[in-house]
Amino acid sequence: ERGHGPYQPHEPGYGLDQPGYSPYEDEIPDPQARMLAIQNAKAYLLKTSTKSGLNLYDHFANILTKILDEQPTNTVDIIENISKDVKWAQFRKKMDTLRDEHPIPPTFEAAEKCKALFVKEHGEEEHEELEEEIGQPSLPNVMETAFYFEQAGIGLSKDESYYILLAFKNLINLHPVQTCRFWGKILGLEMNYIIAEVQLQEGEEEEEMREEGEETVAEGENEMGEAEEEDEQKEKEPEPPKSTYKPPPEIPKEANGTGTNKYVYFVCNEPGKPWVKLPPVTPAQIVCARKIKKFFTGRLDAPVVSFPPFPGNEANYLRAQIARISAGTHISPTGFYQFENEDEEDEEGADTYEENPEFEPPPVAEMVESLASWAHHVKDILKQGRCVWINPSQKSEENEEDEEEEEEDVEEQQEERGPPLLTLISEDEGMKGIPAWTAQASTNLIPQYSVAILQSNRWPGAYTFASGRKFENIYFGWGHKYSPESHNPALPPPAQAEFPIEPGITETVDPTVEEEMAFKAAQEEALAEDEEEEDEEEDD
Repeated sequence: ERGHGPYQPHEPGYGLDQPGYSPYEDEIPDPQARMLAIQNAKAYLLKTSTKSGLNLYDHFANILTKILDEQPTNTVDIIENISKDVKWAQFRKKMDTLRDEHPIPPTFEAAEKCKALFVKEHGEEEHEELEEEIGQPSLPNVMETAFYFEQAGIGLSKDESYYILLAFKNLINLHPVQTCRFWGKILGLEMNYIIAEVQLQEGEEEEEMREEGEETVAEGENEMGEAEEEDEQKEKEPEPPKSTYKPPPEIPKEANGTGTNKYVYFVCNEPGKPWVKLPPVTPAQIVCARKIKKFFTGRLDAPVVSFPPFPGNEANYLRAQIARISAGTHISPTGFYQFENEDEEDEEGADTYEENPEFEPPPVAEMVESLASWAHHVKDILKQGRCVWINPSQKSEENEEDEEEEEEDVEEQQEERGPPLLTLISEDEGMKGIPAWTAQASTNLIPQYSVAILQSNRWPGAYTFASGRKFENIYFGWGHKYSPESHNPALPPPAQAEFPIEPGITETVDPTVEEEMAFKAAQEEALAEDEEEEDEEEDD
């Protein structure tokens, strides 16, 4: 490799290595050679980069300009950073004719969504006065519940809990709510569901019943009109063969305020979004929800594609899962509730209870060690899909034969009986060696301030805490029941069998010519005999 110099005339350093050129010599170098060397060096610095499109000469000029304008301290230590800043400034977009589109930070978007929660409306003062008159605040203390569950590492962040509290405040101002409770949060693939368990005032429940009755009457009138039109068409057209299949009788849903429809549920995707009321649940929806396993999307109008087909959309499926989870995981300390009448203890259909004023809470250690310290205060759902069994064939029929057939079917159907209300959770069945409940204290280091925490293994995500006379149930999960084995969807029913082959419907074989001739001869003989008999009768 060639070292430094002598440079060729076309190279940038040509002329600087001449013998007469030195700053320490008294002789003046050749001015022409010096100017040529300067021009070559400048030409080299002005070469444009093929990657960035910049040249070193302009870059040095911009660096010096920036240094002289800003005059930073210890410039030699930050010369590399200044060089980077100058390069970045060259690549900034300069759109003078267009407006700058500033990106909206996510914190600003979240603040805009929650802005409506912090606005106090005019109806809140009247609602507060009503609460003072009644003496029972309908707004739940979500922050206190979050504090107790936080002792065991369960729950949401403090900010989200406070937003949910403000959302509940808006819900109570919009609807005539008697009691309200934070049921939990069900996760979805696109959005989540925040669920409020509400008990409306008595007058509102009656109005809902009337509205539902009017809807059913309107549906019945439409069906009657359609049936009349079909009858008119049938009169004009020949009647097709009628099917002898009779579908099983539809099991009616439980009335509002009882059984699976004891409470009304409102849901929203995020605090600040409008609350949506879920429809009442039907037994058919609960029965079908036990056979399928679907993730929620977060859209109430989304269809539920499954087998067997689910009778409704995601709002109905969500309501069915809420009923199942509530029936299996809502528990309270034993003795906290008691029946309103002593006679109801022996009745299986009793679902009314009240708080026991003489209840003395057991210590936390006892509630953790023994599951007999807890009891279910929500009735179990039967296989029929209801909390109280009903005979679906107790309707008046016109045909006695149909009544006799239904009586035979009723004899086969046995009345279902579930566990009575306030049953101890120690009687719950496990799942292949896994207990139904797991109890533990929030801390073992300071037992005098610990809280009893129960976790449901049958419904992962369901938790309960108890501290003195305070307890609460909550759910955070996907809304799926635990199964030791993989979920196996139901198989489709077997294909329908062919119609039985009988002599009346089998196709006859075509006769031969000889058989046709013999048949004609037999017919002629029979006609001749008939004519002879008629002649004889006329002669007589």
